[in-house]
Amino acid sequence: MPQLKPIVRFTITLACLATAVVVLRAQTRGTPERFTAAAINTNRGGAGNIDIQVDRWSSDAERDKLINALTTKGADKLLDVLQDLPVKGNFRAPGQLGWDIRYARHDATEEGGERVVLATDRPIGFLESERQPRSINYPFTIIEMQLNRDGEGEGRMSLATKVILDKKKNRITLENFELQPVLLTQVKRTSSFN
Repeated sequence: MPQLKPIVRFTITLACLATAVVVLRAQTRGTPERFTAAAINTNRGGAGNIDIQVDRWSSDAERDKLINALTTKGADKLLDVLQDLPVKGNFRAPGQLGWDIRYARHDATEEGGERVVLATDRPIGFLESERQPRSINYPFTIIEMQLNRDGEGEGRMSLATKVILDKKKNRITLENFELQPVLLTQVKRTSSFN
């Protein structure tokens, strides 16, 4: 095989690096971002702020893996698959310990804004595990935010919920999102890491 000239080797190396950057960007689906929101628990009357940090966005392959687990093996297997995904970020109340986010997606809306969906497994405490109340069947926490072009909007969070597949939109959603929401108001994108 003939030897390549140094300039040709350099050009090939740059092309490979550019391809790797494009592939990596496609997998992370954008830059990391931070959000803040005022949270109002409509069931218990509590209120406070939450901070959300997304370090990495979920890939199409991760979304498809979750959908496949839900449709072929049910919510129990979905929980296993979700728990095996790498951490994408966290959310927390200021001054509190955070919960790891295992799934983070954002998609453009027709109005020029953005829909952000975050999911994780819900921590289950010793007493809940021991007593086995109905909430034990709802191991997921889901956050959904609708943002306008300025990165502001509203959303909802369900701390203990059952998930189903929305076949029409090919995405995992909550069975009864409106029944036990924590309303998120004053949602703002506070920064993007560039």
